Order: sequence, then structure tokens, then C-alpha cells
Amino acid sequence: MGFSRRFDLRLALRLAVFAASILLLGWVLSLGSRPATTLVMGGVVIWSGAAVWSLARRTNLEVARFVAALGQRDLVQSFAQAGRGSGFDELGQAFDAAIRTLRTALAESAGQNRFASALVDGTPTALLAIDGDDRVEMVNKAARRLFGGVKGVRIADYAPLGAAFTEALQATSAGRQSTQLLVDGLPQRAMLAVTSVERGGAPWRIVSIQIIQHELDVAEVRLQSDLVRVLTHEIMNSMTPVTSLAASAATLMAGLDGCADTRIADARIAVETLAKRAAGIMHFVESYRAFAQAPAVTIAPFDGRAWTDQLARLFAATTLGPTVRLEVMPIVADPIVVGDIELLTQVVLNLLKNAAEAASDHGDTPRIVLSLAALPDGRTKIAVSDNGPGIRAEYQQDVFLPFFTTKRAGTGVGLTFARQVVLLHGGAVGIVPTATGACVEIVF
Repeated sequence: MGFSRRFDLRLALRLAVFAASILLLGWVLSLGSRPATTLVMGGVVIWSGAAVWSLARRTNLEVARFVAALGQRDLVQSFAQAGRGSGFDELGQAFDAAIRTLRTALAESAGQNRFASALVDGTPTALLAIDGDDRVEMVNKAARRLFGGVKGVRIADYAPLGAAFTEALQATSAGRQSTQLLVDGLPQRAMLAVTSVERGGAPWRIVSIQIIQHELDVAEVRLQSDLVRVLTHEIMNSMTPVTSLAASAATLMAGLDGCADTRIADARIAVETLAKRAAGIMHFVESYRAFAQAPAVTIAPFDGRAWTDQLARLFAATTLGPTVRLEVMPIVADPIVVGDIELLTQVVLNLLKNAAEAASDHGDTPRIVLSLAALPDGRTKIAVSDNGPGIRAEYQQDVFLPFFTTKRAGTGVGLTFARQVVLLHGGAVGIVPTATGACVEIVF
């Protein structure tokens, strides 16, 4: 570097003058009493030494100012000043060039960090960072949206979401595992992936949480629909000729009413019973064929308060309306519900009917409650509860399966249809534990 060579030459020259002046001073002193010459040479020694000291001191000050600017990240300092000589013009220019290079590198690094931060913050998978003391940080918006109701910064503070979930968060080994947690009060299956990293010299775990319950439910409903479609097709193919022959035989036997033979009369009754039963089975199978075809959904916003008022009037007009008290929980604001109002009305009315039947069979003061609330993230929560006998724990997952029912006259279609409609809205439906009775909750 040119500056380095020039500075070295100037420093060497000043050192040479200083050394030469010292030698001359020693030579003068060796000659004897020469006070004037000695004084002059002493002054030369002092002057040359001061020149070397000044050059070194100015250099040290410039380097110290440059290092201080780097330490304080003060990248707007300027070091180039013209006319200082002794290589300091070049030294200032070199420092300014280094500052500009560092400033450019930091700007590029900051841009990359902002991009990475925006990418992490915008990812739809919730991310948690957990240190060695079980302190938890919500890394992105998805985590803050999913766990915004958690009060605290420790793993133990996530206990309201379920023991299985907090146990999964405590896992220290990297890998993936399936767990369950409560989201808006509903149990949801989730996939957790743990990655070990180092941050600030300490070990951390990055835990990604992806809710997969909706995908599992959609796959299950699709499989059920395919199964129902195959079964109903095969049953109808087999039952159609049986129904036709039974009806024909019943018609023929009806023409033998005047026959005195009691055996023929018994046969006629048996054939008529067979024909009715065959027709009933065909009607039963026909009713389930609709389950195999997902209903068309028309999504549009509507007034939630007006809708709950309409549901109350519709329920009052049913056979159980006059005998079962329906309470509609007060709505704080005027929520806007986004969904298919016709399908949702059919679903909620069916839930109200089920709740009313359970409450009527259980006590003398049957009561059901309907509530609707707008969630902070823009979704809607609907709950129907009753003061009936409740749903046994072993049945709480089975009640949404097709054909499953605990009622003598039930078909096992109502809750299956409700689940299908809710899934088409991108939501979830489940049984929420209560102290008494049962509560079905829908979030979409």
C-alpha cells in the first residue's frame, strides 16, 4: 500500500535524524567544554525526538478514534482531512474506505436479517423458542395467534392447553412427534418438530407446531363418504330385486283374501311384512346416499345477532319448542359471520333439536343454551349446551361417525352432517367437557 510505504519512509527518516542527533551530541560532549555547540545539539536531539513522538502520537490517536468508532458502531465518522501531511491524508482516506465497506456490509446483513425475520414471522406454522430453563418465546405471528391466550413465559404456563402438549414441549431431543392440544376449547391433533440450536452461547430448542386436525378430519370424512357410497351401491343392487319381488308377492297374496286356508293368510301377512321391511331398508339406504355427496357451500357474510334471533324463532316452532326453554346468550358486539347461512342454520337447528331431546328425557326443567361469539382472529365460535345426561366419555369421538347413534330412533346422520359442513367451512367441531349436560362447540 502506497500510504504504508510513505509513512514508513517518514518514520524512518525521523528516527534516523533522532539517532544522528544523539550521536552528534555524544561526539560534541566528547570534545570537551563547548557549551554553545552542546546546547544546539541538545536542542536538535529534543526537536527530533519530539518529531518522532508527535508522528507516533498522531497515528495512535487516529487509530484509537477509528477503533472507538467501530466499537460504538458510529459509522458516520469521517477521517479524511486534507493538508495534514506525514501520510495522515492517506491514513484518513484508508479509514474512510474501511468505514464505507463496513457500512455496506452491515446494510446488506441488516437487509438479510429483515428478510429472514419477515419470512419467519409470516410463516403459517407456529414457532416457539425454548431455552434451557424452560422459558418460552413466541417467535412469529402464527404462534402469537395460536397461543395468545397463554399468560406466562414458562412451559408450565401452557398447561391449560393440555398435559400432552406441555409434555411434548419439554422434549429435548430433536425430531418430530404427534400430540394433542386444546385450541379454543376443542382438542386438536398437532405435529411438533424440535430443532436444537445455539443462541448467545446457550442451547435453545425451536419447536414448530402445525395443527393437522382439519386435514385428518377431511381425510376421514372423504374415506367415510367413499365407504358409504360403495356400501349403499352394493346394498341397493341387492335389495332392488328383493323389494320388487316382495311387493309383487304381496299384491298376489292380497288377491287370496277370501281363501279359507289359514296358512295362506299367514303367508300373506309374512309377505306384506317382508315388502314393507324391504321398502324401509331401501328408504334407509337412500337417505344415506346423500352423505356420500358433499353439499355445495356458498360463503357470504351475514349478521350474527339477527341469525341467532332467527334460530330462536325456528326452534320455538318445532315440536319441542314449547316445552324446552332456549336461552340465547347475550352478544356483546354485532358479529359478522362468514359462511353458508342455509347450511349453518340446518346444522345448528339439528344441534338444538338433539340438545332438547336429551334435556327433555333427563329432567322436569329441560333447558338448552345457544351462544355465538366473534374470536379475536376473525373466526366465529358457536356453542349449544343442555342440562341433559351428557355424553359418555367413550362416545365423545364416536358421535360424529356416520351411522353411530345412542338414540333408539336415531339415524346417526345429524352430527356427521354437522361435521361435514363445518369442515367445508375450514373449521372444527367437538364435544367440550362440562360439569353437567353436554356442549357441542363449533369454531370456523
